[in-house]
Amino acid sequence: MTKDKKQFWLIILAFFIIYIVWGSTYLANAWGVKSVPPFLFAGARFLLAGILLLGIARLFKPIKITKNQLKNTVIAGIFLFTVGNGLVVWSLQYLDSGIAALFVAFEPLIVALMLWQWKNKKPKTETWIGIAFGIIGIGLLVGQPNFVSSAIFVYSMIAIMGALLAWGYIAIWIPDADLPESIMQSAALQMFFGGIGLLILSLITGETQNIHIENVNSTALWSFAYLVFFGSILAFSSFNFLLKNVSPTKVVTSAYVNPLVALFIGWWLNNEILSNQSIIASGVLLIGVIFITRAKSKA
Repeated sequence: MTKDKKQFWLIILAFFIIYIVWGSTYLANAWGVKSVPPFLFAGARFLLAGILLLGIARLFKPIKITKNQLKNTVIAGIFLFTVGNGLVVWSLQYLDSGIAALFVAFEPLIVALMLWQWKNKKPKTETWIGIAFGIIGIGLLVGQPNFVSSAIFVYSMIAIMGALLAWGYIAIWIPDADLPESIMQSAALQMFFGGIGLLILSLITGETQNIHIENVNSTALWSFAYLVFFGSILAFSSFNFLLKNVSPTKVVTSAYVNPLVALFIGWWLNNEILSNQSIIASGVLLIGVIFITRAKSKA
């Protein structure tokens, strides 16, 4: 096999991984929190994944980090994983995984509005179109009677919105932050510190008092292993590989493929019911994400 042909198939495999694996992590998390408290489950995952990924990164390049870079990885880890991922995993106790994935797909719209507010980067026409579609899509999704009448659904929606704001802040802050030169080392440290933050949060909220080893089923254990090795290490490595070998325009397509994968997998493997209004809402929302993603890619 020639080098170019091998590179081509590696790129195809990497896209398959970030599309399918990241899309499936919503269901894996949902299965995990059925028998393990959410902050404990997510914290253990990211702590272990961070340690393993740091070990892998060390094989490619010596670990070199300044005090300021270390401080910034702590900040990024807290916002990305402790707050962002922690709130989403918490919400999966009460939301279908596919519905949660659709809410998360709202993230590009949040970032566009935050850039306008903080960086004075006024949205372009395509972005405005995307924002309009996104607002309509979310309105259709949350406006369903079975959702509006449920208080826990509203709390879960607020939790995911908090996660989106945390991710949006870091998305704007991180390009100018002083971080380790190695992207893999930086991500590993962020996972590590984010995992520690989640475990501290688990202690504060009393989760550790409610965990009983005998109640942790095999599904949760397999989900945990899948999230550590596939959802964290393999998927991130694939994402990093794609950033170096293809255009960002193609890489960011995961923003609107992952929710569709999550919806399908939740319906297929977890018997999650999708109403016609949810399907329409997902289509409208993803059109909005596509418009915004295209505008960001051009910029």
